[in-house]
Amino acid sequence: MKKLLRALGVVAAALAMTGCDVAHEASDHGHGEHGAAAGVELPRGPHGGRLLEDGDFALELAIFETGVPPEFRVWATRDAVPVAPQQVELQITLTRLGGVKDEIAFQPQEDFLRGSAEVYEPHSFVVTAEASHGGETHRWQYDNFEGRTQIGAEVAAAFGLETDIAGPATIRQTVTAYGRVAPNAEQVRAIAARYDGVVESVAVSVGDRVEKGAKLAVVESNDSLTRYAITSPIDGVVTERNAHPGEQTGERTLFAVMNSASLWAEFAVFPRDLPGIKVGAPVTISALDGAVTLVGNISYLAASAGPDQSVIARVELDNPDGSLLPGLFVSGEIQVAEHAVPLAVKRTGLQAFRDFTVVYARVEDQYEVRMLELGRRDAEWVEVLGGLQPGTRYVTTNSYLIKADIEKSGASHDH
Repeated sequence: MKKLLRALGVVAAALAMTGCDVAHEASDHGHGEHGAAAGVELPRGPHGGRLLEDGDFALELAIFETGVPPEFRVWATRDAVPVAPQQVELQITLTRLGGVKDEIAFQPQEDFLRGSAEVYEPHSFVVTAEASHGGETHRWQYDNFEGRTQIGAEVAAAFGLETDIAGPATIRQTVTAYGRVAPNAEQVRAIAARYDGVVESVAVSVGDRVEKGAKLAVVESNDSLTRYAITSPIDGVVTERNAHPGEQTGERTLFAVMNSASLWAEFAVFPRDLPGIKVGAPVTISALDGAVTLVGNISYLAASAGPDQSVIARVELDNPDGSLLPGLFVSGEIQVAEHAVPLAVKRTGLQAFRDFTVVYARVEDQYEVRMLELGRRDAEWVEVLGGLQPGTRYVTTNSYLIKADIEKSGASHDH
């Protein structure tokens, strides 16, 4: 814990020195180009949009997204008097992280100018607007950043940030079943006396580990009065002992020996999950306490259902170190389908941002949200249907620290 606190202290100090911050605006660039000093909100117009002024001419820019994909709507005024949209030529360029430029043209509609392209998420870009009216050209530029932060390489290393490239992956669809570990019936031996007689001595107790050929007991035959040894036919553990000196052997089982290097995991599969489950399907098996995880394949499906309507699916397990014990409750993730998808990200990188599930893209030393449209998923991967370009480098480990830094700096969603 002390080491962790020291590490966090180092990170905090580094952040303070590098000034990790997100919600800032471009400073004023002089005549004809207007912004706001860092942390200062630009004035707003009557429609709730940003008010850009140049002399007596002004534009109000708003991102409208009620019932339509997000789009720019712009109102023009001169001396605070509305200007007919047909009299204004307007072009807006959005420069996104990584140098991607979105060029948006405008057409008049009712009392405003309507943008020709969707303003897709994240709404994080440098805005450059150029408007012409009455023979004059007006230009503005300002930063409209959200979900973005800058972190130097040393601080990122202190954070333990790891990244990967978004690209193809294989999504493995699974169903979860529960069951327990059972002895492998093919590796259990019930041992009886070859000839009826009297048990003279017993060499083992329940729980003893024996090798193949080890002496378990000595019996004196009733017919010949000769002595012979009962031995173990396999390596294993003595699980039953029903023999004691002085007893008649009879025909009963005297010992049982189990080789636990091979066990069965038997799962109860219910009718709703049966259609996708086949012999040979891969299964990831975990003890319910999470202490043991093994991988195997279904070797047997019962031909009939039990009283609870479940069908037994069996997996043969190699257990050379004895980490699994018969009787242990286990869960199994049974693979029922496999899908190759063109674009996926690791689930460890996912975070919540506003109403979206996001990852944080990295471009050099800057990090920014990417709002994702998600599809199928498994324990490791989630399919991306939209919101992320293939080849994007994104944070896979400790992405919550990026989220915390962005929230600290107060990045806003500006319309």
